[in-house]
Amino acid sequence: MTLDLRETAAPPASGGMPDTSGLNFYEEDRNLRFVLDTRLPADDRALAEPVLREAGEVAGGELDRLARDAEKNPPQLVQYDARGERVDEIVYHPSYHAMERIAFERFKLAAISHRPGLLGWTGTVPHAVKYALSYVLIQSEFGLFCPVNMTDSAARVLRRFAEPELRDRFVPRLTATRMEDLLQGAQFMTEKAGGSDVGAAETEAVPWGPGAEPRSEGVGEPHGFPNSNDGAWRLHGDKWFCSNASADLMLTLARPRGAGPGTRGLGLFLVPKRLGDGARNRYRINRLKDKLGTRDMASGEITLDGAFAYQVGPLDRGFVQMMEMVSSSRLSNAMRAAALTRRGLLEATVHATGRVAFGRTLDQHPLMRETLLELTLDSESATAAVVHTGTVYDAADRGSEPDARLLRILTPLIKMAICKRARWSTGESMEVRGGNGYIEDWVDPRLLRDAHLGSIWEGATSVLALDVLRAVTRDAAHEALIADIEDRLRSVRDDEVRRAASLLLPLASRLRTSVEAVATLPDDERELPMLELCDRLYLLYAASLLVEEAGVQATAGSHRKLVIAAEFIRRRLLRLPEGWTGPRPGSGTWFRAVIDWQPVPPGAATALLDHLAATMPVALAV
Repeated sequence: MTLDLRETAAPPASGGMPDTSGLNFYEEDRNLRFVLDTRLPADDRALAEPVLREAGEVAGGELDRLARDAEKNPPQLVQYDARGERVDEIVYHPSYHAMERIAFERFKLAAISHRPGLLGWTGTVPHAVKYALSYVLIQSEFGLFCPVNMTDSAARVLRRFAEPELRDRFVPRLTATRMEDLLQGAQFMTEKAGGSDVGAAETEAVPWGPGAEPRSEGVGEPHGFPNSNDGAWRLHGDKWFCSNASADLMLTLARPRGAGPGTRGLGLFLVPKRLGDGARNRYRINRLKDKLGTRDMASGEITLDGAFAYQVGPLDRGFVQMMEMVSSSRLSNAMRAAALTRRGLLEATVHATGRVAFGRTLDQHPLMRETLLELTLDSESATAAVVHTGTVYDAADRGSEPDARLLRILTPLIKMAICKRARWSTGESMEVRGGNGYIEDWVDPRLLRDAHLGSIWEGATSVLALDVLRAVTRDAAHEALIADIEDRLRSVRDDEVRRAASLLLPLASRLRTSVEAVATLPDDERELPMLELCDRLYLLYAASLLVEEAGVQATAGSHRKLVIAAEFIRRRLLRLPEGWTGPRPGSGTWFRAVIDWQPVPPGAATALLDHLAATMPVALAV
């Protein structure tokens, strides 16, 4: 017997202003639990469950309260001490330090990709699990996870490219699991002359040793530091946007004196905050940025005034090595945007099911159902893309060349698409709450502010589109992506789900042709279609993941995910005429079951799939 939940609704909360305080964000997220069941090996899934459940409780309570306090009490720059000596120290509110302990110490997020034996694993924790854990916590706190990610990715860069002495000295401190032992990392790349155009960077590096002519009087040789023959340098220049400005170790790019122009002339350097004798390194924090969002985390403007630095890897490979950190950060940004989208959906759903208007709860009104379904599609597609890309990351790290090619295009693609869409979805979830959503007593304004940052950090939309184009022209990475999509669609076994897959296969073929045609155009001309092509590539990738998940769920007798996949295809991929009046099972008949993650019987999506199949020639012709 199938339970029909079409008109079931939760009773309104007291006062009609419900919120999410005290909810376990992991237990509330049936979709995340299903995706992890689908994507993770059984052993990893079992180990992840108690950790994620604990994180969900922390996110819905302690961390949420700390994040509100930290944002209201942003960090302060103290440039001089009582004696008038320059100290450039950043003072944080106690709530921020409490959040650091949750992320770095309690959940060990900067260490679990590097140190074996943490959180119950005998080896290192898989990236997919790390992203899922971060995804749960970020729903309450976005800003702190910039320092967490940069510390994690700095350790990755040093492990891959630094000399053994440098690696062995600093990686254990970057991956420490006690705050007392931890050195936090940062990436200082942006300059006034070069934001997206990194090759325009003007910071200069001069050798530390005899014969160098530094621009200003330097500090004495720091105790225990290598000499110039071991890769010691002095850096001179200004860095314009430095997040986690209080970091202990900063990776930065500089042009060795006499090196050529562009990115090929840049070397990668590690700048310690403190010298070997405990003295502060020669750089100044000029001021902190007054930012729209992430106000609890310090971003500043920094002058390197002969700062001591270690060389990391060959001098002519600095930009390539730094991109390892940027790529890791891009995946982290996509995950953070997915988390913001999910929190917005949770807030909107809790409000709509508990707020009464015109005699009914908001979620019983058809137009509100449309909005909640749209938010659900955004959230579930983003979660699918982030978790699956995490598994691709793990496979690439194990040496899989096909997965490395796939990761090459997925990294800029999902960062671009998910971050961009999160700006819309957090705005819509704010509107669901009405006037309260615009008030700082509620979480919605913070979600909206932080979402806008995702589209800027680590490459704005145009930069990412160009990176996708490079992945296409240099690595033929689109072939790996389209093949991955087609293999996934052809592996579906459920007959009804295969109908949805059959709608996507011709789109995949058509998109492959379009990408290859664009790749043959002259440089300027082939850039112009990339924004639209990237959008289509991501939507097809996300749709294929939803169809795959629908196939898995169908084996348990429910077609809920098939309704989601069919609605996603109709609303995101097929350009149907305006005012379309076809079936809408996700916001109509089966809305309540879809939102509450209840079983949906086979056949629920049949009418929509029939309509899509009939209108497919029209959609492809537009």
